[in-house]
Amino acid sequence: MMFGQNRQEIRQVYFDVWAKTQSGQPLAALEKQIAHIIELHPEYHPLFNQPEKIHQDYFVEAGDTNPFLHMGLHLALHEQIQTNRPSGIREIYQQLLAKHDQHDCDHLMMDCLAESIWQAQRDGVPPSEEAYLNSLKQLLS
Repeated sequence: MMFGQNRQEIRQVYFDVWAKTQSGQPLAALEKQIAHIIELHPEYHPLFNQPEKIHQDYFVEAGDTNPFLHMGLHLALHEQIQTNRPSGIREIYQQLLAKHDQHDCDHLMMDCLAESIWQAQRDGVPPSEEAYLNSLKQLLS
């Protein structure tokens, strides 16, 4: 399963996984990861029962949280941990798990990831792995 190239195609993956989960259909490996993330967020379940909301916009200025961005950050973080890229992230994750439950740990680390992405976009440069790792290390203190 590949994610699409545009916002609607990417979002459709989440709706499809939710529908397959609800109907008990078998899931591919990535779909299982997505289903797990959706299950961790019951506040998003009503959204996935309303496919017409696939086009909804979310505005951080209005206090909105974009559920697709949020779940995408979960996926990205776990990909980083599985591949240990940037090098050292898996060890940081293990150390944080000693202090926090997994979902809280994910959210702490995702805040650093989102900040790293935002700074790179703001500055028009690739994300700095060094700065990202430094912000993750600060979570340990």
